[in-house]
Amino acid sequence: MNAIASYQYETLQVSITDNILTVTLNRPHKKNAMSFQVINELIKLAGRISKDRSIRAVILNGAEGTFCAGIDLGDLNHPKNTAFALWELIKPWQSAFQRVCLVWRDLPVPVIAVLEGYCIGAGLQLSLACDIRISHPDCQLSIMEAKWGLVPDMGLTQSAFGVLREDTLKELAMSARIIDANEGKELGLISHCSEAPLEQAQKLAAEFAERSPDAVLASKRVINAMYDQPAKTLYKEKAWQLKMMLGRNRKLALRKAKQASTLFGKRQFR
Repeated sequence: MNAIASYQYETLQVSITDNILTVTLNRPHKKNAMSFQVINELIKLAGRISKDRSIRAVILNGAEGTFCAGIDLGDLNHPKNTAFALWELIKPWQSAFQRVCLVWRDLPVPVIAVLEGYCIGAGLQLSLACDIRISHPDCQLSIMEAKWGLVPDMGLTQSAFGVLREDTLKELAMSARIIDANEGKELGLISHCSEAPLEQAQKLAAEFAERSPDAVLASKRVINAMYDQPAKTLYKEKAWQLKMMLGRNRKLALRKAKQASTLFGKRQFR
């Protein structure tokens, strides 16, 4: 058995076949929402993958027909995690929230996201950091942070650059609207729509595995370089998220999610 697949994970399932690693988010009771433990395990797993030169491709999916329904708000809003979340926003390097997404973009092998059910908020930002997104047509997609009075801060400034047009990205981020995969494909958010997305991902991964692993790596590195963004964009994500979390309208956004008649206060920032 490959050493990576032999590790015990509480929130992930990991398997390898023909040097293709499949990583499954495994919190189906929470629609695979991204808890702090998921973040920690994904970052550790990606570190192990980057050191294993036998792996030729990675497939990232979710258990029981759902990719990821976003950040686990129970975790995010729990008082015991407040200090951790604030430190991640204040520290001068990548936050764990950014790293858990961008680490897949940095891996030396192609990463294919298989999207089904829900791919929302943190889930969508995670998928954007993958090289290719194959979705079931019925999958629901959203950059949903604005609904909760937050801003996308999980590396979106890096991962969405070159994938979506500026106006399209602004519209999706500002509205928090949910779209299906067919519309997502028209917008460039989705690479392929398929009734059997996992099977198509496996075929594509096998195709990559037929090529020189160095040529595949070089292609990924060269093309990523076309869309490199300065590190200060990640800092802006964190700075604005900190403002959102401490701002007046954040609490009103949480209330409005339950009571539509809630009115926001005047804009606090400029």
